[in-house]
Amino acid sequence: MIIFFLVLKEYIEDHFFKELSQKRLAITNRAEPPFKMAIYIQLLSYLAPLFFSVALKSTKRWAKTEAERKEAANFKLKQELQHLHYQLQPHFFFNSLNNIYALVDISPDQAKSSIHSLSKLMRYMLYETNVESIPLTKEIDFMKKYIDLMKLRVSDKTVVNYSFPSEETGIRIAPLLFISLIENAFKHGVSASKESIIQINMTCHDHTILFSVENDNFPKKTDDKSGSGIGLPNVEKRLELLYPNKSSFKTFVKDNNFVAQLEIETN
Repeated sequence: MIIFFLVLKEYIEDHFFKELSQKRLAITNRAEPPFKMAIYIQLLSYLAPLFFSVALKSTKRWAKTEAERKEAANFKLKQELQHLHYQLQPHFFFNSLNNIYALVDISPDQAKSSIHSLSKLMRYMLYETNVESIPLTKEIDFMKKYIDLMKLRVSDKTVVNYSFPSEETGIRIAPLLFISLIENAFKHGVSASKESIIQINMTCHDHTILFSVENDNFPKKTDDKSGSGIGLPNVEKRLELLYPNKSSFKTFVKDNNFVAQLEIETN
């Protein structure tokens, strides 16, 4: 359509305004541009706004597509995190109930106390952790209660020490990130016949959390099917989704001690 109107314009100018154009060129002492050049010049003048319009429309379409892609990615991220969260809860309850079951015959009173403590932990997990972040102090309180619960089932041969920040840090953290490391220590760091030590430490500097768990290494036997082994992989996956490039998690064996170290930047 642009080319058609350009040709029509040139035809009208040549047949109806030719004398006027010649007089104008005579006054300015300029030669009349060739027909093709005139067409090119006019075509460019018409195509420039057309290209701008196309570019604007394409940019809007790209922005909409990108927004939809980010929304879909965000939805997928939330769904995956929710799945990991729901995966952790049965794993936690399964291990805790197994520990309490072992106390029923040995010490019924301790078993009753453990069930009461577990009910408080379950309330926290079910009703207070379905959020993106919680105050670190709440998570610390939860871990302390869990450690005290687990200490009821270990013998005098096992020493459990822990150290957490005692003052308000103002830090908010994704819930239930540390509990799997503590579970792992009680599952693989305790022996019924040998002395063992579990050392749990957390320090905070600015908005960085340093958390470590060290315990004696009593690896499970190959025929031991207790537990599902999802604890540590769950931690790694959640860190990858929640704190990409802002977290460091590693485990290693040193002097027959299993060490788990976790560092998170929360700002």
